[in-house]
Amino acid sequence: MDRRESLNPEGSLWDLIAVQVRRHREERGMSGTALARMLGVDRSTVSRLESGDIKLVERHARTIDREWSTDRLFSSLVRLAKEGHNREWFKIHNEMEARASELRIWEVLWIPGLLQTEAYTRAQVESAGLDNIDKRVSDRMKRQGCLTRTPPPYLWVILDHGVLTQPVGSPEIMRGQLARLIEVSLMPNVSVRVVPQSEGAHVGRDGSFKLMTVDGAESAYIEASEEGRLVQDATDVRSFRRRFDRIGDHALPVRASIELIEHVMEGYR
Repeated sequence: MDRRESLNPEGSLWDLIAVQVRRHREERGMSGTALARMLGVDRSTVSRLESGDIKLVERHARTIDREWSTDRLFSSLVRLAKEGHNREWFKIHNEMEARASELRIWEVLWIPGLLQTEAYTRAQVESAGLDNIDKRVSDRMKRQGCLTRTPPPYLWVILDHGVLTQPVGSPEIMRGQLARLIEVSLMPNVSVRVVPQSEGAHVGRDGSFKLMTVDGAESAYIEASEEGRLVQDATDVRSFRRRFDRIGDHALPVRASIELIEHVMEGYR
């Protein structure tokens, strides 16, 4: 099925935007190449925009409104779509995560899902009182396949110290989880660092997030209970990238981080 045929403009504002961009372009007899030139992007970007694979960013919406005299239609739609909630965000996140060439994760509450052991995941899901436990655990384990694909993504992970010391399940589960964390951190494409408790308050305390680079474009995913929020506006994504870099200023080097993880692991005996 053509990706455009699966768009649901009645259920998603982003899909509505994609459909309207194409409709307005065709009504004006404008080719995709001409629209790409107007927006200062390549032709493939317009195709991905109209198929819903990428989101219209605010600066492009303003350009379209100005050039097509649409009275802020697209600027308003983008603003409403960004402020609203889309239940497809986590599904889109999973698809992007599986394809990403680079992943940057800041986590203040849990071991990131991509690095969890099955026992840790099960303990986390059970503690939340969720249903379909087996399926949720299985789905999370399947997501980890992206780390062993060819070529694998580059993965930078920064963890808050409290993620290591907060018990999830039994001491045995925590020992296994921290051992897994050390194992993954030794992979050539992975970097795991820890912000020690001694750093106190810093910019990362506001919450966890993930940066994903797919086909050269970076998006941010904000963690939340059950569901999260996907951010693709370039200006907003850059702010998360700056935040990630600033958090990194507080993190220990890789070797010192591994030593800290080993020290915490000894406490779970």
